Amino acid sequence: MIKLIKSLSSSIVFLMLLLPIISFSQEDKVGNWLMYFGKNQISDKFSIHSEIQYRNHTIAPNNTEQWLFRAGLNYHFSEKAFVTAGYAYISSYVYDSEQKSPETEEHRIWQQFILINKLGRVKFEHRYRVEERWVSEDFKMRLRYRLMLFIPLNKPIIETGTLFLGLYDEIFVNTEESFFDRNRLYGALGYQINKDINVQAGMMHQQVNTTGKWYLQFALFFNTDFRKKEKD
Repeated sequence: MIKLIKSLSSSIVFLMLLLPIISFSQEDKVGNWLMYFGKNQISDKFSIHSEIQYRNHTIAPNNTEQWLFRAGLNYHFSEKAFVTAGYAYISSYVYDSEQKSPETEEHRIWQQFILINKLGRVKFEHRYRVEERWVSEDFKMRLRYRLMLFIPLNKPIIETGTLFLGLYDEIFVNTEESFFDRNRLYGALGYQINKDINVQAGMMHQQVNTTGKWYLQFALFFNTDFRKKEKD
């Protein structure tokens, strides 16, 4: 099993290195996302979710596609299961517009359930999300499911100093109009800097109807326990 995982990991790393080279030859079709995620424990049962994403139509120069701000409150049933309720604001810009103000603004209420399990050294994260969306003057609902895998490469588990793979596929479906909304396929190389912070760099392919696009992604994750301050 371990040999199979190592072989799969090597193939994925090679693919991740190859994809940007292929994509950059069509640079007008490649964007980039810069992202921050936080999950900060405030009590035994509650933590705070915070998120900021800058999405660019192109790699360079800057041509803003979206700004996304998302916040939520998590309730933990255990270390392997928790629910979240929160709010998000998304401003969207048309490609090559003057970008003095967003062409579309969205206010979103969202709920999710995350379930975590392990098989050998591989960690599986199942995320089920419901979104109530107010896009300009229209109301829409959307359902999402994401399966993400974390595979440590140089250590048995992800801890300080671990190099790891992060892989996911996420499907979005609508409750009205066209059923299929989009699909995202993601692969990244991550590094656990310390117990609170890790970084990931990789590529994501987003398929919307018949249109697909690659995005180069960089993410910072800050997951710390604020309860320590109360104990000191």
